[in-house]
Amino acid sequence: MTAEAVSQNLIKILCSHGGSMEYKMLKEKFKGQPRETQQLLSEILQDKSRFALRQGDPGSRPERVISPNTVVAAKTAVRLCKKYPNETCHNCRDLHLCKFFVYGSCRYSKEQCRNIHDIKSGHNLQVLKRYGLQNLDEHQLSALLLQNDSSLLPEVCVHYNKGSGKFGSCTYQTSCSKLHICLHTMRGNCKFGNKCNRSHKFDGVAWKILKGRGLPEERIYQLQEIYHNIFIIKDCRTADEESCKIRSRESSVSSNSEGDSDEICLYYISKYCSFKEKCMNVHFHLPYKWEVFDGHSWSEIINMEQVEKDFCNPENTVSSGSPSVDYQNMTTGLAKVRRLSTVSSLTKKLHFNLTTKWIWYWKDEFGKWIEYGKQVTTHHLSSVTSDDLEEKFLANSDDCVTFIAGQHEYTLSFKDMTQQNQKHKTKREVRRRPRFISQLDVEKIKRSSDSSGGQTLMSKTIPDNWDKSATPEYGYKLVQLALESEEFKQVLGHFQRTMPNATVSKISRIQNQDLWEMFQIQKEQMKKKSGDKYVDERLLFHGTEKSLVNAICHQNFDWRICGVHGTSYGKGSYFARDASYSHSYSNARCSENILFVAQVLVGKFIKGSSSYNRPPSKDGSNMNFYDSCVDNVDNPSIFVIFDRCQIYPAYVIEYSMAPSKINLSKLVYPKKIMSIW
Repeated sequence: MTAEAVSQNLIKILCSHGGSMEYKMLKEKFKGQPRETQQLLSEILQDKSRFALRQGDPGSRPERVISPNTVVAAKTAVRLCKKYPNETCHNCRDLHLCKFFVYGSCRYSKEQCRNIHDIKSGHNLQVLKRYGLQNLDEHQLSALLLQNDSSLLPEVCVHYNKGSGKFGSCTYQTSCSKLHICLHTMRGNCKFGNKCNRSHKFDGVAWKILKGRGLPEERIYQLQEIYHNIFIIKDCRTADEESCKIRSRESSVSSNSEGDSDEICLYYISKYCSFKEKCMNVHFHLPYKWEVFDGHSWSEIINMEQVEKDFCNPENTVSSGSPSVDYQNMTTGLAKVRRLSTVSSLTKKLHFNLTTKWIWYWKDEFGKWIEYGKQVTTHHLSSVTSDDLEEKFLANSDDCVTFIAGQHEYTLSFKDMTQQNQKHKTKREVRRRPRFISQLDVEKIKRSSDSSGGQTLMSKTIPDNWDKSATPEYGYKLVQLALESEEFKQVLGHFQRTMPNATVSKISRIQNQDLWEMFQIQKEQMKKKSGDKYVDERLLFHGTEKSLVNAICHQNFDWRICGVHGTSYGKGSYFARDASYSHSYSNARCSENILFVAQVLVGKFIKGSSSYNRPPSKDGSNMNFYDSCVDNVDNPSIFVIFDRCQIYPAYVIEYSMAPSKINLSKLVYPKKIMSIW
């Protein structure tokens, strides 16, 4: 039996047993097979495109060794087509199937249903063969799709699993569209059992959500096992890493449960976050938050302000008071501790007042901590400042920095947090600590910001074409463009270049001073960085859900929320040259579609990769990076932006695919492109 045949057989067996099995049980299925086939098993299971592994025995986790208790879950890249049956798709690589047929609940017969029930139809068989799934039957394919295609089942509510009370920290409570169920139960590792404060059953609102999706009762009773498999697959590392293993939450003080972030939302702490419960960052009233892990969830530390104040002093390795926090090991007693924070003040968030100012210190021979770049009588001034080090640290936290103080040269290692004299080889300890800010300070800053009308580092300059009377000091305003205006014709012409059959009902200009200012600051920084007077700026399209329009207009694009359709060229926000491409992602749930038109600073770009979290370096250094990634360097049609400051959401187009009611023949398109483009 060939390796491919064994691999396909493994998938078939797994899907016949609910989508996953322990390795020892899986191996039993191959008893009687030739020895070569049995020896192939562990090697084939390393194929991360088809199998996800979770170590069943926490005490035995060698990286590339599969233990008898290792749980193997079936993986696939095949999905149900999102356009079928409402739209035509060409060269589609997804299955054209009735969703309710996959659930096992379609009330129509194969002949009566307008959607396909045949997994072996001409198109579907071709798709299945491409993924090596042509030998699966209907039930096996359904099991595989349910644990891999995220569009088929609702998410578990992360916010329900945080905080206390009946609904945790979920502000939507009974109207939440996600499942209020214990995340650890779904993972199969809840330690509290019947004493757990979270629900362990699909009942109440969760039952209604699932029934509302069309899932039959017998399928709902299987969901705990299905979600268990979903989380095995989610927790499995991406294919470009050396081995597939569960993410070690114990090794990081910044994350515990699915969707947790170690970043505090600046919009929420400043005034208001439009993403609400969808926000990927933490909503808290201070720019820092100390938490302790009780083995199940994270909760706030008592005397948080004192713990923070002590931490800001580089002399301290433990906090005062009881219980104390060990800052070196990030523990209190035997429990783990973590510190959440707003982003560093050097991350281009210039218009926010509550970013975190980090200060770098070194310890001299007398045990005194000295801030870099500050003059002291007993030591020479270093050639680098605290801000210089912070900037380099943010670029690469494993880097080394060489600097001069007096006649001596030193090397500072971020990894070891030490500086070494290159001549005498003496080492000094280095620490990075935040500047202290109390709750009272936060309230004063917020009041000051309100009274100043939100003024920032740059003067409030706005484009000439904006309506000055509809430009709020904070937030945004949508200004509908007049049909006869040059601006409307320009945007319409750009849109209809690839969408000639669409009917545009409205085009609105987004007027957001804060986002515009960030965009202008970024443009100036990119000009200085490149040494050019010109930065490549393009007008591009982005399709998304109508429910996200308010959040995007208010806070710009967040790829983790707005860019969930794919990461082929990197983990960032995707924009298209052609409106027709973005149209396929507009996710219209009714007759009306939404597209954003954005001004995007694409700058210098390179072909992207799914592994990129930011553009790669131009020269191998840690300071000179490309500005964006594309699908094709010679003729780019897709652009991936990793820094939201490079984006200004300029217009919202509302349209449908019905016949046009606007007499386009009477519109005279301008010959010149508007200056803002």
